[in-house]
Amino acid sequence: MSLLLLVHGKAVLETETAESIYIFIKEGKIHTFGPLESIPSHLKSINTIELQPDQILVPGFIDVHIHGAAGADTMDATIEALETMAKALPAEGTTSFLATTITQKHENIESALENAADYQSHSNGPGKAEVLGVHLEGPFINGKRAGAQPKEYIIDPDINLFKEWQTKANGTIKLVTVAPEMENGTAFIRYLDDTGVIASIGHSDAIYEEMDQAVQAGAKQVTHLFNGMRGLHHREPGVAGSALLFKELMVELIADNIHVRPEVMKLVIQAKGTEGMILITDAMRAKCLKNGIYDLGGQDVSVADGKALLADGTLAGSILKMNDSIENIIKAADVTLQDAIQMSCVNPAKQLHVYDRKGSITKGKDADLTVLSNDYQVELTLCRGEIAFKRRE
Repeated sequence: MSLLLLVHGKAVLETETAESIYIFIKEGKIHTFGPLESIPSHLKSINTIELQPDQILVPGFIDVHIHGAAGADTMDATIEALETMAKALPAEGTTSFLATTITQKHENIESALENAADYQSHSNGPGKAEVLGVHLEGPFINGKRAGAQPKEYIIDPDINLFKEWQTKANGTIKLVTVAPEMENGTAFIRYLDDTGVIASIGHSDAIYEEMDQAVQAGAKQVTHLFNGMRGLHHREPGVAGSALLFKELMVELIADNIHVRPEVMKLVIQAKGTEGMILITDAMRAKCLKNGIYDLGGQDVSVADGKALLADGTLAGSILKMNDSIENIIKAADVTLQDAIQMSCVNPAKQLHVYDRKGSITKGKDADLTVLSNDYQVELTLCRGEIAFKRRE
């Protein structure tokens, strides 16, 4: 039986930040927790991790949009690639994620989907970040707003093709980025909603009326707000303006100070509130590696000075880490750590319908926990009760 005790330190709980608490972990779950002075005497002999007074315990981050890290990419379609990602991500405090695809040949996407399903079934153990499913980003998007998505493989939304892919994925596709203005777009969104899959509007040139139709059809999210979409104009709200207007739409934000200016992050929070945003990385395989040339969807991406760019200067994902995202949003928008946890843990867990076991420090939930220093560096990460990352002394 796996038993672990964490003591001292502060903790961001569901409704408050508590000082000096204990958390008892049993068989990968949060068994009990409370004020340190009330710790049961029989727990004091258990294997214990003592936190420092300036360290703070938060729920593990959930990244719903990440292509790769540490040299690996979802589209590599190998167990080793997903294992590399799952082992690398706890170093930034991420304890679960959606393996995200990119627009590519059908057979390449199918291989990635089958591999992700295989990984989930056989390799998704504790002590590393958990793959919660797949985010299918493309190919059902608009070539006018392709960004770093390879244009030659973009197609109109196709319900029958998606059914085939969801079968190959063993039902693990949880989120699909789609352009609603494309032929069959609204019907496709309605089908996704009817089958419990999140339709996220992205890489889209939609106008307000098309966004309204998409929301009525069941769209629930917007992919990397402001990037790969029709922007806000005072005579045409476009995708970006509609995303801010519709309460039904949760918006993803890449808070790296590159994809979105800090002042605009603040504007988004004023419009959507902390309950209407999800922090993502949209990271590619170069994350955790040095500057150089890397592959994304069969395209060369140049990584330098914190930016990932195609040859024509188009942003190609990011090398952002989730703990840096937390720091950036707190500084840019003058929000609290509790607010940042809402956007990086609570909201994605609720959106993916896993809040019963992820997203907060609560009795009975998975012991997905991250310890941060006062400057947002990750000191320790537990994935389902097992140490997945520990910072060197």
